[in-house]
Amino acid sequence: MSTVLITGASSGFGLESARLFAAKGYNVVATMRNTAAVPELDGQPNVLVTHLDVQDPESIQAALNTAIDRFGHIDALVNNAGFSLWGVFESLPRKKIQEQFDVNVFGVMDVTRAILPHFRHRQQGVIVNVSSGAGVFGLPMISAYNASKFALEGFSESLSYELLSQGIIVKIVEPGGVLDTQFSKRLAQEAAAAPAAPDDYAAFIAGAEEVFAGLRANRLASSADVAKVIFDAVTDGTTQLRYVATEDIKPLVDARRSTSEADYMQMMRGKFLPRLPR
Repeated sequence: MSTVLITGASSGFGLESARLFAAKGYNVVATMRNTAAVPELDGQPNVLVTHLDVQDPESIQAALNTAIDRFGHIDALVNNAGFSLWGVFESLPRKKIQEQFDVNVFGVMDVTRAILPHFRHRQQGVIVNVSSGAGVFGLPMISAYNASKFALEGFSESLSYELLSQGIIVKIVEPGGVLDTQFSKRLAQEAAAAPAAPDDYAAFIAGAEEVFAGLRANRLASSADVAKVIFDAVTDGTTQLRYVATEDIKPLVDARRSTSEADYMQMMRGKFLPRLPR
């Protein structure tokens, strides 16, 4: 039986992925910082709930050791743990930006590095890194999150060449906003705790929030929908690198990847800076 290890499995994409893989007959290693968060996963014979904090290398290695002791091997890794800061860059404390990268980038790197000897020994393995539409196109108010996901995309693409030589496949899943995740709740908590932005940004922030409200109104996907894409990425048997996971971001992804730089920037500035030169 194949085994998948998922980080950040206490809610959202991670929890729904754990449910789906388990239902499909996989052994599931559902890792999270607080193992009491989802008691429903405990007790299933093909599910191991164990502690893993991506900011704690010792907990990463301990989780891998526990997983291999329980199931004998790991076939796939889903790097899902992550969060977003909200606010204009000038107001974001350096410490919080460091935390953003510690979780979204260095955490992914540390989990990946820890599992690679196991994958190389077996000359097989699939790594799915959960990115975001914000790893494709830049948006105001989430500059630190954008930067972390752009970094994740570049790391994943580069790594994919190295690891394919070892029989290991790297993939990127790019979701947009969904209706039922704790991600937005965490973002709101971070925004509430952040220092106030300088007053000069007030009009811009108000306009940007209107744009984001419109984007949120177009959310149609659920975390379960994204989990299906993650499952497909792990199991489809291809070396495809990127998977766009929700319909709401496809127009922006297509615009970023298919239109000229000038046309794309004019469109985006028209959304966020309608009264200024584009």
